[in-house]
Amino acid sequence: MDTSDLIAVARQWIVDDPDPLTRAELEAVIDSNDVDELSERMAGSLQFGTAGLRGVVAAGSNRMNRAVVIRTTRGLADYLLGRGETDAPVVVGADARLSSLTFLEDTVAVLAAAGIPVRFFDEPVPTPLVAYAARLVEAQAAVVITASHNPPRDNGYKVYDRNGAQIIPPVDGEIAAAIADVGPAAAVPRIDDATVGGSPLVGAVPDGWFGRYLGDLDAVRTPPPQGRDLAIVYTPMHGVGGQYVTVALQRAGYEQLLPVAEQYEPDGRFPTVAFPNPEEPGALDLSVALADDTGADLILANDPDTDRLAVALPVRDGTWRPLSGNQIGVLLADYVLEHTSESRPIVINSIVSSPMLAAVAENYGAVFAQTLTGFKWIWNAALDLEAADEGTFVFGYEEALGYSVGPAVRDKDGISAAVVFTDLAAECRMNGITVWDRLEAMYRRDGLWVSTQKSVVRPGTEGAAEIAAAMGRLAASPPGTIGNVGVTEVVDFQVGAEERPRYLPTASLVALQLEDGGRVLVRPSGTEPKLKIYVDLRRELSADESLAVVESAALRDAESLAAETAMSLGLG
Repeated sequence: MDTSDLIAVARQWIVDDPDPLTRAELEAVIDSNDVDELSERMAGSLQFGTAGLRGVVAAGSNRMNRAVVIRTTRGLADYLLGRGETDAPVVVGADARLSSLTFLEDTVAVLAAAGIPVRFFDEPVPTPLVAYAARLVEAQAAVVITASHNPPRDNGYKVYDRNGAQIIPPVDGEIAAAIADVGPAAAVPRIDDATVGGSPLVGAVPDGWFGRYLGDLDAVRTPPPQGRDLAIVYTPMHGVGGQYVTVALQRAGYEQLLPVAEQYEPDGRFPTVAFPNPEEPGALDLSVALADDTGADLILANDPDTDRLAVALPVRDGTWRPLSGNQIGVLLADYVLEHTSESRPIVINSIVSSPMLAAVAENYGAVFAQTLTGFKWIWNAALDLEAADEGTFVFGYEEALGYSVGPAVRDKDGISAAVVFTDLAAECRMNGITVWDRLEAMYRRDGLWVSTQKSVVRPGTEGAAEIAAAMGRLAASPPGTIGNVGVTEVVDFQVGAEERPRYLPTASLVALQLEDGGRVLVRPSGTEPKLKIYVDLRRELSADESLAVVESAALRDAESLAAETAMSLGLG
């Protein structure tokens, strides 16, 4: 698109935008003659997909703003009206990001104007609790305004289907098509003040919903009779989880809760962290300092919308070490399977998560399945397997700190995961061992699996094209070796979907099986400008071998393979 066309498109966007703030913002970009910036904002549209929407909050068609939210909601409304379920409500909630309340109000206003009943949360709320409330009120859909753990400048729009799980194809495509048919945002009908009595179709989520959630959480727990005197440092990372996780842990009997005061209240500016993701280096520094000062036993951290859980534990030299998402996942799976009363339990993880879960499942005679990345696939797989009478879902996880315990929330849930992991830690204390001891025992039983991930960041439209080109080269001409390790099998998930379950559909993902039993997976991120490379390696542990020595060597091998893979793709 040449400059004159780009400016014309931008000026038309300004005419169609109902928000005076973003109209003025885009005018300023035009006046600055910054063609590159204008192109980033206007040379495309923010695409609605299975993750909904997520992007930088700013003016323009390729950004998150009121105009995009209004058109997206009208498209969602048209899709729902086409399904003919107008009597059932849509549940709407939001996190505490600076733009979230405005986007929530627009979402409610558009749905109500379309004649669709709405039940909304009138204060910031964790994402898993919106998913829970949707099932509680038998909603036809749910919307959460959140960008999860993304940087402060971002926001997003996440959609759940009538089954309580995130939307998957073909629903996402049908909603996207409906959005494309919506006219200018300024012309979309909205009901003024819909969240403050402006429409009889709109009301708050019914009282008592959190009590019901806690009762359902109690039903899947097996709390230890002793060991609950743990001192727990907890941070919600400036997000919305503080009050909810505090109540849940105290109700479970864990009274020694030590909140990180600087990060406890919701704050969309995220002032104490450069990146509000508990996986990021430095994100847990305040938690570790508090744990050192107080002699705590355990650190728990949620991301800002409380659907993920991070855990750090003390090690013998007195320092703190975070568990990886895979370590938390296999520990929780082992604990849940050990205590479940289900005769045929089902456990599931995403394909980029550790293969060790298969060995854990085998120990308990459980059904194991893997899906594409994302809890939308994990929970739809769970529903499919239950419908096929394969068993009962009890646990699922993905390596990016997402866990689902039991049936109440059909998505990852950092609240229930925090409580159940604390139960696990308390049981270890009761039995006179540490969580590290339990994990080492699993490694000696099932083999030591190590996992590493390398992300190659390529922002902007040029970066997206570079990532797409690299994936194309890998699929067309996969390597025969990576480093000194032979590749024995290549699976390109762009082909062969008809021979796989629906939760392993066509995807931009290439799996390379290695001759030593390990594997390398390569895929673009669905929500960030990254190419992600995952390496999983397995090593046997003899009775006299040091776990630390074998693990360190295996991790070095895995990191080397990840770097070699990036180099082979021209992205090193």
